[in-house]
Amino acid sequence: MSRLLGCLVLIFFSMVAPASSATLTVNWSLGTDYTPLATGKSFAVGDTIVFNYGAGHTVDEVSENDYKSCTLGNSITSDSSGTTTIALTTTGPRYFICGIPGHCAAGMKLAVTVASASSNVVGGGTTTPTPFTGGSGYNPTTTQAIPCGAWTVSCPLGALVATWAVVFYALSLS
Repeated sequence: MSRLLGCLVLIFFSMVAPASSATLTVNWSLGTDYTPLATGKSFAVGDTIVFNYGAGHTVDEVSENDYKSCTLGNSITSDSSGTTTIALTTTGPRYFICGIPGHCAAGMKLAVTVASASSNVVGGGTTTPTPFTGGSGYNPTTTQAIPCGAWTVSCPLGALVATWAVVFYALSLS
């Protein structure tokens, strides 16, 4: 009986895995509405945002007030390297704008809310936001890692393999 209980415990833990982090990739450019990237999505501590952009843009993290008013010059951080990686290490809202005059007002701004690591619900998939009317049509895409687990039963093939391994192990003990 104890062997059976041990096998059942092993099966359960082989099917349940800790949450994995997700990466949001943003193609940062003028003429795009970034609101759909974060609307209805939860980000978690441990997730990452990667901004990809050409010369003539920046990624500035700003306060909520500066985000809403597109106020430049008060950045918490600023980068113009062409690829800016933001690690989401704390909970709460985060605000990003392009620090080039006129770009934030033209829509180059993104706000996300970061939840605790245990509530990682950013799923896989691709989101294509809508370009502004008259925009360049250059749409950012969201590519996110599909978590295998997130403390839910998932990854059916891995669970099946683990289950059969445990069954064969249990049979070898009897």
